Amino acid sequence: MSEKRKDNKGRILKTGESQRKDLIYQYRYTDIHGKRQTIYSSDLKELREKVIQKQLDDGIDYAAGEVTVIELLERYISLKQGVRYNKVGYNFVLNLIKKEDFGYRQIRDIKVSDAQQWIMKLHNDGKGYSTITSVRGVVKPAFQMAYNEDIIRRNPFDFKLVDVVPNDSQKRIAMTEEQQELWMGFIRNDKTYAKYYDEFVVLLGTGMRVSEFRGLTKSDLDFESRKIRVDHQLVRERGGKYYVEKTKTECGCRFIPMTEEVYQSLKNILTRRKQLKTEMMVDGYSSFLLLDKDDKPKVALHIENEMRWAMKKYKKLHSDNPLPHITPHVFRHTFCTNMANAGMDIKTLQYVMGHSDVGVTLNVYTHASYDRAAEQMAKILDFKADTQGKQRKSG
Repeated sequence: MSEKRKDNKGRILKTGESQRKDLIYQYRYTDIHGKRQTIYSSDLKELREKVIQKQLDDGIDYAAGEVTVIELLERYISLKQGVRYNKVGYNFVLNLIKKEDFGYRQIRDIKVSDAQQWIMKLHNDGKGYSTITSVRGVVKPAFQMAYNEDIIRRNPFDFKLVDVVPNDSQKRIAMTEEQQELWMGFIRNDKTYAKYYDEFVVLLGTGMRVSEFRGLTKSDLDFESRKIRVDHQLVRERGGKYYVEKTKTECGCRFIPMTEEVYQSLKNILTRRKQLKTEMMVDGYSSFLLLDKDDKPKVALHIENEMRWAMKKYKKLHSDNPLPHITPHVFRHTFCTNMANAGMDIKTLQYVMGHSDVGVTLNVYTHASYDRAAEQMAKILDFKADTQGKQRKSG
């Protein structure tokens, strides 16, 4: 049995790859016209990326199902560039799979049991249920594309995730009225974190996604009509590049009314906002409402850190009166539950939340409680008794 070829760093070279004496890597192959071709690079990783891109451009081996999982994902993602999609999410999944042996297997050889075993491996490696859901959310439609084009016989990821790994993700929570008062009171009176109070008021009083909040510009605020226009979100990649994309769903484009408290907090934020000589422009948007210490638009991480640091201090000072773990998403859940408990009809609540499916509003973001159930039952019974009493008197 012949020994596998390695480069000068001891890395195993794949079929077609070699390293010359001058340490330049090359990949040799035969194109669709039967001619020998060579791709060169001084870096092995870059060479392999060039090979993948060349195969994507030429469609080499795709029809035979000989492409790897990584190559399939590259092909699938390349077709998503022209439409709204979660660029950060796709790149996260792709980078994760590039570190997995599974990513280098040919798609024609992958069976359902192989896909399930790999999902179990991710779970055993410590990947959370939400991360695994994100991975499957990209891999499954990529394989579905191959299935629809008759490249593979079936989609190996067409199975229920909960049948393979347990859903151990934390249950979404909503703060009670008492917890809201306790938390917001702490923020308002704390010397360090009081400067974030108005930001928290807006999040808790509108139910906006944190990416929508950080994307707000001055022109999105109509103080005369007291409404907020939400039709985009601001994203920053790990490399520091900013870009603007549409809201998470098509139904995300909406107007949110300003309560008196939200109205005042937005005014406060604008009053304190630094006046810049030159505003940063991101995909045609400028004058972002929230700025960081470098006068650049705030991103989700800033606001998440504000809450995390404040939470750490609260726990230290008030260990005898614990609160649930508070995040911007908890604010969103809490707002939705508050509106539902106040009697807002479900279709209106769906619009305000920007949900594409009313089922999400009903089943995910509203939280029933004994106190609320007892209160509503008492009101119904009192109304019924009062109605029956009036009927007896009139009779």
